[in-house]
Amino acid sequence: MKIILKEDVQRLGFKDDVVEVRDGYGRNYLIPFGKAVVATESALKVLAENQRQRAHKLAKIKADAEALAAVLAEVKLTIGAKTSSTGTIFGSVNSIQIAEAIEKLGHNIDRKIIELKEPVKEVGDYTANINLHKEVIVTIPFTVVSE
Repeated sequence: MKIILKEDVQRLGFKDDVVEVRDGYGRNYLIPFGKAVVATESALKVLAENQRQRAHKLAKIKADAEALAAVLAEVKLTIGAKTSSTGTIFGSVNSIQIAEAIEKLGHNIDRKIIELKEPVKEVGDYTANINLHKEVIVTIPFTVVSE
């Protein structure tokens, strides 16, 4: 089933993307929750016209994302966590702690756009990807230290 996304869906696509999904996923989740519409011929024409009209706005959004990515590329975060004597973290470090550490630096980043490559359960150096725009992804290194 081809659908047009009305908002960003993690690991599927970004707003206004035309994607192919399984029928049940589209009919039972994406369309009823307002995350997508069926990609009919008329819906695709409306999408093309809307994209043409919003081209200059999207260029500004992308430029803002690139400027923020340039600033964030210089950042190295240090996150404190309670650990055992062996260096294992009680719980794990997730996107919420990373978003809070970035917010302390004066940049407001939504935790939903932060992706960790692997679970952070020990003290050490890691990286996180921040998806600022569908074409702008910045990788931020961070260090987890014992409190």
